[in-house]
Amino acid sequence: MEFEQIYNSYWAKIYRLCLGYLGNETAAQDLAQETFITVWQKLPEFRQEASINTWIFRIATNKCLRHIKSDKSKFNTEIPVHLSEEKSSNEEKNLQLLQKFIAELPELDRLIISLELENINQAEIATIVGISESNTRVRIHRIKEKLKTKFENHGK
Repeated sequence: MEFEQIYNSYWAKIYRLCLGYLGNETAAQDLAQETFITVWQKLPEFRQEASINTWIFRIATNKCLRHIKSDKSKFNTEIPVHLSEEKSSNEEKNLQLLQKFIAELPELDRLIISLELENINQAEIATIVGISESNTRVRIHRIKEKLKTKFENHGK
C-alpha cells in the first residue's frame, strides 16, 4: 500500500482517535501528524504480521499514551471554546456532549471507545490495547452503559 493511500484513508480516523483520547484539537493534530511521520519512516519495514489498520492505530495509541504520560498537566477535558460557542443542532450538541463524556473516562476506556467509534473490530481493538478479545467486549459494553447513564443523568 502506498503512503499517500494510507494517509488519505486513515488521516481523519487517526485524528478523531487522538482527539477523543486527548480532548485537545492542537495536540490531536500534532500527534496525528507524528503518527504519519512514523508510518512514513517505518512503512518499508512493515512486515504485515498485523493488518495495516492495527499497525497504524497501535502507533497512534502509543503516541497518545506517551503524550499523556509526559505531559499530564496539559490534558484538557474541556470542549474547545469555539465549539461551545457555535449554534448547533441537537445532533451536534449530543456529539459534543458525547465527546465530553468520553474525555471524562479513564485512559484505557477512552482509547477503547474511540477505536470502537472508528468501527475497528473488537479483535483488532484487543490487539491494539493489549487485552483479550473477551475483555474488550466486556469493557465496551460497560463503557457504553457508563455513557448511557451520563446522558440520562445529564441536566437532572
